[in-house]
Amino acid sequence: MPRTYNDYIDYLNETICIPAVQRYEAIDLFAGCGGLSLGFEAAGIKTMGYEMVGDCCDSYKKNLKSECNQKVIDENTEFPAADIIIGGPPCQPFSRRGKQKGKNDTRNGFPAFIEAVRRVQPRLWLCENVKGLPEQNIEYFQAVVEQLKGLGYKVEHRIFQLVQYDVPQNRERLVIVGHRGRFVFPQPNDYIVTAGEALGSMASEIPENAAFLTPSMDAYIAKYEAASKCRNPRDLHLDRPARTLTCRNLAGSTSDMHRIKLPDGRRRRITVREAARLQGFPDWFEFVGTEESQYTQIGNAVPPIFAYKLAKAVIDCLQGGKDGI
Repeated sequence: MPRTYNDYIDYLNETICIPAVQRYEAIDLFAGCGGLSLGFEAAGIKTMGYEMVGDCCDSYKKNLKSECNQKVIDENTEFPAADIIIGGPPCQPFSRRGKQKGKNDTRNGFPAFIEAVRRVQPRLWLCENVKGLPEQNIEYFQAVVEQLKGLGYKVEHRIFQLVQYDVPQNRERLVIVGHRGRFVFPQPNDYIVTAGEALGSMASEIPENAAFLTPSMDAYIAKYEAASKCRNPRDLHLDRPARTLTCRNLAGSTSDMHRIKLPDGRRRRITVREAARLQGFPDWFEFVGTEESQYTQIGNAVPPIFAYKLAKAVIDCLQGGKDGI
């Protein structure tokens, strides 16, 4: 049970490592930089990624040393045989911060995901998405579930508070699983990891590439917090989990930016490495591309430590017998 910075980092690095023997094969759709795949590979499942962004594919291949196909995924994409399909269909159509066009949004990845399941007929499939999908788009969500059930799967879903699964941030995500036997979702911890435990001495240090907020940005934040009647400043609080990391608040607007307030009163944006730790990536994982690209990859990623726990549940299901029965 990680309780200090050193414990947490050791725990990540020891847990999220790729074993020599991998028993199953998975296709990862809309793979991003490989956060979901990394957790599955650490559990013993070989992955192959499909992702349209070049930097993401390069990060995937550099760290997982697995194939990542750079292409736009649609309903006509061909895939090889696999035991498992995993992925994160684009969530912008269903995000609370998006325009919420849902099924009418061209970025909706569910039709392609469903067609991939139809063609490959994996033993089990799993996808991760925003919490708001079943809450705010209930009719479409039910339609997606019915289509997947029609392919011969038992379909279950759950909303997870990732802070209960070794992720040091208040992140909530939806996980949907299709299987043909018994699947048991991973159980929550009886402890949480704080931002301070994850960052350790990093939080009080000034890195060489530190990006400090200017006086005008500080003034804007003060005005924003006063207008919004913000009781807790949105600086990173080391005695609790971080706010949810997104690509928007890692490299985006001043008011919502993840930042650390130093003892001398200055604020600085959190670094790529700090963001990666808060997202549950081990320190050996290297992101490819510009700083903005790296922040985006982290903000969009599935935390690998959470993915690892999902993957262990997948293996338990598949090892229960033929198709988990």
